[in-house]
Amino acid sequence: MTKVLTVLGIETSCDETAAAVVRGRPPGPGDIVSNIVASQIAEHRPYGGVVPEIAARAHVEILDVIVAQALEEARIALAGVDAIAVTAGPGLIGGVAVGLSLAKGLALASGKPLIALNHLEGHALTARLTHGVAFPFLLLLVSGGHCQLLIAEGVGRFTRLGTTIDDAAGEAFDKTAKLLGLGFPGGPAVECAAARGNPRRHRFPRPLAGSEGFDFSFSGLKTAVRRAAETSGDLTAGVVADLAAGFQAAAIDVLVGRSSKAMQFFAEKYPAPHFLVVAGGVAANKALNISLANAANIAGFEMFVPSPQLCTDNAAMIAWAGLEYFSLGRTDCLDIAPRARWPLDASRRDVAGAKA
Repeated sequence: MTKVLTVLGIETSCDETAAAVVRGRPPGPGDIVSNIVASQIAEHRPYGGVVPEIAARAHVEILDVIVAQALEEARIALAGVDAIAVTAGPGLIGGVAVGLSLAKGLALASGKPLIALNHLEGHALTARLTHGVAFPFLLLLVSGGHCQLLIAEGVGRFTRLGTTIDDAAGEAFDKTAKLLGLGFPGGPAVECAAARGNPRRHRFPRPLAGSEGFDFSFSGLKTAVRRAAETSGDLTAGVVADLAAGFQAAAIDVLVGRSSKAMQFFAEKYPAPHFLVVAGGVAANKALNISLANAANIAGFEMFVPSPQLCTDNAAMIAWAGLEYFSLGRTDCLDIAPRARWPLDASRRDVAGAKA
């Protein structure tokens, strides 16, 4: 049996500066000893979205403090960890470079192994950190930059079934929020407004519904919401709530429909038990979780969704992914470079509009 490992994780791929210490052994569950996240929402709110230059500068200013806080809260010195894990991509290249540079320096100074990780795999393996979910499992990864269905067969072994051909689900939520004047971050704002609206007031399209394959599309839905908003007159609170509710209902139908199709495919390929893991920032949406749970129950799948704070970007997921890799004896050299793009399934061709 693999010994219990302790790993320091660092995450700077977008607008959260994060560090965490995680302890455990695969397949989990593990113990999150500390998990510090410094959000940049206030810095980016005036612009209605994340500004890469501002994000990178903010990481530089605070990352060393965040790492020190994570170690202090965990009551451990750097010498006491087994390895240092860090996001090396995909993401905003300036932010990724900041985190990777500090992790390299810490690894060099302490003599600890460095593990450079795919941010998306951090999300994917969170369900093992929290619930010890066994491979293989079906993964719905939904975030601001990514919307994919994958089969997770093992650490570093993913088969992509489908991805977005244009906007990611989270990006569509953010852009809809900006269009409706709901502010930033857009996902929670749309969810809050939708709870007060009538989802049947507007019948928005469900792109690719009933089509072959497992890919997603949200660009047409976003355009339909914009046109409805332009013809709705004054965007009063009630009008905005109905538009948000209609958009969210359509987005959820798309996500659930494609996921249901993927569950059927997965069940034909693998013997029971069957697991559906939902990860990424959009996984924190309660209405989506309810609909997916119903679909999973019908398909005979057990569904796992991390807690909201582990759905959004954090370093605990990076520390755990690093722990999984380190337990297999896999580490990285200090000359590894940051990557803006890094698909989980490198064998699949790029799709127009997809970021990874």
